[in-house]
Amino acid sequence: PATPAASPALPGAPATPAKPEERAVLEKLTTENQMVREEVTKRLKDLVTEKEELRIKAEVQAERQKAELSKLEAEYQRLALENRLNEEKNKKSLDDLSAVQRRLSAENQLDEEKHKKELANIRQTREKLQQENDILREKLRGEEMKSNSEKLALDLEGQRMASEGAKLRLERDKLEEKVTRLRIDLEERTKKEDWRSQANRDPQVAKEPFKDGVLTISDRRIPLNGAIYRGVSDFINERIDYWNNVSEDPIFLVIDSCPGGSVQEGYRILKAMQASRAPIHVVVKSFAASMCATITTLAAKSYVYPNAIILHHQMSLGVWGNMTQTKEQLELAREWWRRLADPVAKKMGTSLEGYVKRMYEKNSDGDWEEFGDEAVKVKWATNVVQEIRETGIIKKPEVEKKSALSSPFSLEEKLNEKGERYVSLPRLDPFDLYWIYNPDKYYR
Repeated sequence: PATPAASPALPGAPATPAKPEERAVLEKLTTENQMVREEVTKRLKDLVTEKEELRIKAEVQAERQKAELSKLEAEYQRLALENRLNEEKNKKSLDDLSAVQRRLSAENQLDEEKHKKELANIRQTREKLQQENDILREKLRGEEMKSNSEKLALDLEGQRMASEGAKLRLERDKLEEKVTRLRIDLEERTKKEDWRSQANRDPQVAKEPFKDGVLTISDRRIPLNGAIYRGVSDFINERIDYWNNVSEDPIFLVIDSCPGGSVQEGYRILKAMQASRAPIHVVVKSFAASMCATITTLAAKSYVYPNAIILHHQMSLGVWGNMTQTKEQLELAREWWRRLADPVAKKMGTSLEGYVKRMYEKNSDGDWEEFGDEAVKVKWATNVVQEIRETGIIKKPEVEKKSALSSPFSLEEKLNEKGERYVSLPRLDPFDLYWIYNPDKYYR
């Protein structure tokens, strides 16, 4: 039996699918019909089956068409809404554009009025500038005439000044010629004075500088004056090394007055003298005591004026600390005394004890001094010199400047609260002692 026809779909309403119960009943009826028709020919069965299949396909196709129609209707409604929305938007845009057009039109009218006003102002300004230019042109014409007049006056003045300049140049040339003559004269005088201020001869350098009681000292001389303290040995030894590097001609250690000083510094001077390839000649002009007297006595060659004084004495020292420290300081002083005084005693041909004994036989304080001629007799010096010729002094000495023959080492002299003069000696290096003749405590 045929299935009831589906009710037509309402326009715009979605298709109603077949219910599962109805489909089950339909399939049952179809099965019963097939069983009844089994008795019929096979052909009828096939036709019925084919008919049923075509009917089902038609229903499915109809359902699909309904679904697609529903989608198209929904899309149609959406597009219709969008079109209405776009119409409203376009209407609003047109309204906005109309408003903008009206505003721009008003602004253009306003700008046009402003431009008209600006053009009017520009025309007025141009006319004003033109008038000012006319006035300025007239002023410039007047100033040009004035300038031409002044230029003419300046040209006349320039010609006058050129004439005067020529006269001045002539006078200047005359003055320069006079100044040149004066300069040449002054230079000639200066050269003459320079020539007169120098000996204009080379120092005399002799292998044997002592002859017939005359000692000739060259420019290879080193001064030793004042107390010996830190830095003095460097000053002397550097010059001994320098003169040795120049040649092996005699070097002179010249002592005007030296009370002695640091034993370490003095010992370094002795060692430099002993190591020198060039012979070292020690010269005492006035006074050499203590460490300086030891340097003089131990020199291979030494010279003294007859009335120069050489003074030897034992070391004296101030000690501090506890008894053990005092003992250690005394032992250090004794060792220094043995090392420096024993060579002096041996050169004199006596022992260290005999040397000390003779000191106190000569003076109750132990300060044994001898004039130069007597010092040679006790072998404190090798020669008495009657005349010393300083051939190394080839330039006229300047009064204001320090003599090149004096020692560069000098200590500042001070006054104590009693008005007594004294000098503060520099601090000693470790294990050093001052061996210095200081009877009035001048050196402190």
